[in-house]
This record gives sequence, C-alpha cells and structure tokens, in this order.
Amino acid sequence: MKIFQQSTEFDYSWEEVSTSNWRKYGPWNEKTPHVIAVDTLSRTVDPNTGILRTERLITCKQNAPKLVTSILGGQDTSLVYETSYVDPKAKRVTLCSMNLTWADLLNVRETCIYEPSASSPTSKTNFQQRAEITALCGGWQKIKNSIEQVTVERFQQNAAKGREGFEMVLAMSRRAFQEQRDILRLQQDSRILQEIRM
Repeated sequence: MKIFQQSTEFDYSWEEVSTSNWRKYGPWNEKTPHVIAVDTLSRTVDPNTGILRTERLITCKQNAPKLVTSILGGQDTSLVYETSYVDPKAKRVTLCSMNLTWADLLNVRETCIYEPSASSPTSKTNFQQRAEITALCGGWQKIKNSIEQVTVERFQQNAAKGREGFEMVLAMSRRAFQEQRDILRLQQDSRILQEIRM
C-alpha cells in the first residue's frame, strides 16, 4: 500500500467552502471536464446531531492509456462512490470515496476533510487529503509497487488541478452570493417596492 497526503489552506471561510463543495464538479470548474455526471443516491440529516450524510456516484471519463483499458476490458468510464458528512456544529466536512471501477485490481480509498483554519478560523479553511492506494493484482511485488507508485503520482498531479479548479468554484460562488445580497439590499431599500408592500 502507498499513501498520498497533503494539507493546504483556502482563503475562504468554512461556510463558503462547505457550500461550494456541492458545485465542485459543475460548470464553474474548468479543471474537471472528465467528470460526466454526479448522481445523488441518498441524503439524510441526523435529527440528533444535525449531520448531513450524502451518498453520490461520480461518473468520469476514463483517464488510463488506451492499451491499459483494452487489456482490462475497454471501459471508457469509471465510477467513484462518495459518502460525505457535513457537521454544522463542529464545522467539519468529511468526504470518503472509493473506486468502483477496477476495484478488484486496484483499491483507492480517499478521505478529504475541510475545517476552519486554526490560524484564522473565520476567514480561512484547512483542507486535508489522504489516499490509500493498494494494488490487488496477482504477481510480483515489484509490479504491484509500480502500479501503486504510478497511481500516487497521478494523485499528485490531479491534486494540483483539483485545488486550482476548486479555487475557481469558490471565487464564482463568492461573486454569485454577493450579487444576490446586493439585489436583496436594493429591493429592501427601494421606495417603490416599499410603497407597493404598504
């Protein structure tokens, strides 16, 4: 097993990050054209804790070389199962995902956590990412190690793109919410609308 992990900070509040997380794979993110669909399978709120639990299926265009996909079955899409937990009291978002495609050959379990930054809890959010990668194919340990190492390197490349893309989503969300606040303020300050309400 090989492990990829990183920690970074976003210059956005936890509220902004936890809200924007639902738009991470949408049209505001130019860095995720490989994501074809995100389907919500279930969504529940625990009445005692207030924790929102969501299960999603993420469908992606296969990123592996054509030779590899033809050997392994020629699939041109891959599926990822994600379970997320949003704890509004603790201000913590936890995302757990695992690959469903080729799971009998390679097991990838990823955990991402967003929580307020210790240095600036009202304006910054800490992001922690950890992926455990295990090649399950039979054969020599050297081959398994090579597969795991290539997957870790791919994670490193994708992590940089992922951060860049999520920054786009965060910036667009901030602008959209500010526009909505401005519209509401104009509506509240409008003498004409106030007279109509009377």
